[in-house]
Amino acid sequence: MSVHDCQDPEQRAAGLDAAVEVLGRGELAVIPTDTVYGIAADAFDADAVAALLAAKGRGRQMPPPVLVGNTAALDGLATEVPDVVRDLVAEFWPGPLTVVLLAQPSLAWDLGDTDGTVALRMPDEEIALELLRRTGPLAVSSANLSGRPAATTAQEAVESFGDAVSLYLDGGPSRGAVASTILDATAERLTVLRHGALSVEQLAAVAPELRESGAAPA
Repeated sequence: MSVHDCQDPEQRAAGLDAAVEVLGRGELAVIPTDTVYGIAADAFDADAVAALLAAKGRGRQMPPPVLVGNTAALDGLATEVPDVVRDLVAEFWPGPLTVVLLAQPSLAWDLGDTDGTVALRMPDEEIALELLRRTGPLAVSSANLSGRPAATTAQEAVESFGDAVSLYLDGGPSRGAVASTILDATAERLTVLRHGALSVEQLAAVAPELRESGAAPA
């Protein structure tokens, strides 16, 4: 297990290099995001994703979201993307918006029991984005044991996972302690699956149907 202080430029560069290697070997890493810290695995390595779920104490029925480094990944990983989702992504990515979409059926991955869907997000955090641009999509769930509060510092993540995670990137305290807002875009109308950092009012400014649905803000 290693911890890299990414607030120091030299350690940040070394930490990112090491994270690319660790994730490429199918091991786990903890990374900062714009919401809370996340535990990450190569999204296309089924054993690594299974290890991520095991580390959190979760089963396959709770598949992790996938973080991406650019908006182009939307069409690479998902299909039948509604225009309203493209509008939301244009406005709120990078940022604390996760969108559940139908996954590209040709993708060779196993994130768990997804029913053919994938939850995608582009975080507004430079360390995470730099890593994602080097590794490609990562399966990332909040860095905590299931049922416990999400880690807002690297040290909290270390206390949760210890040696079960090979590498920790310490970007300082999280800018926000609230997780992302999750929207389901797999049906005819958008629905809020989890209230989070973005309010319904903010989202409804781009997608009025969310206001019309009567969903209350968090």
